[in-house]
Amino acid sequence: MSKTPVQVPVAEATRRHLSVRQSQTVDGLLQAAMEELRAVGYAELTVRNVARRAGVAPATAYNYFASKEHLVTEVYWRRFVTQPELPPVNGTSADVADRVIAALSAFALVVADEAELSAACTVAVLAEDPDVKVLRERIAAEFRRRLADAFGHEVDAAVMRTLHFATAGLLLQVGTGHLDYEAIPRLLDEVVRTVLAGTEQP
Repeated sequence: MSKTPVQVPVAEATRRHLSVRQSQTVDGLLQAAMEELRAVGYAELTVRNVARRAGVAPATAYNYFASKEHLVTEVYWRRFVTQPELPPVNGTSADVADRVIAALSAFALVVADEAELSAACTVAVLAEDPDVKVLRERIAAEFRRRLADAFGHEVDAAVMRTLHFATAGLLLQVGTGHLDYEAIPRLLDEVVRTVLAGTEQP
């Protein structure tokens, strides 16, 4: 089965404003990282080998990515942020529960079609690397924004937290091998409808 190249539009890398040429270098490194992951897996992935595959000096690669964790998390962030967003609430007839389920499923399944990337993200996104932390905060902020947009109205913070934690918990179960990605949409449907039912006025 053919693999779809990772979408890496020109964008700023963590904490840096990049020129077009620098952005192209970063894009090349991210594409090379995906190719290297497919070839050797996360355990054998190194920034140096990614640099070699991308055709740049190791020092150049390290200038943008201090660790393989940073590199993999950047791939994950770009995969997520370039996903299509739900249409505005006033432009669809879908009910709130369906929209929320769709938003959560889109986030949870970002890397479902890439076994190597999925396994790598399970480890990399949790790293203590300062650059990873910045990206982790961006991912969380984008997640909250998209979830709030799915509701289309102000939502109790406890509801947002519950759905966030539930989604993270499902992904942890996938990462530890206790759950398959195929089960996530059904389980998110169950979680969302249960949580929203609990918020309805008697």
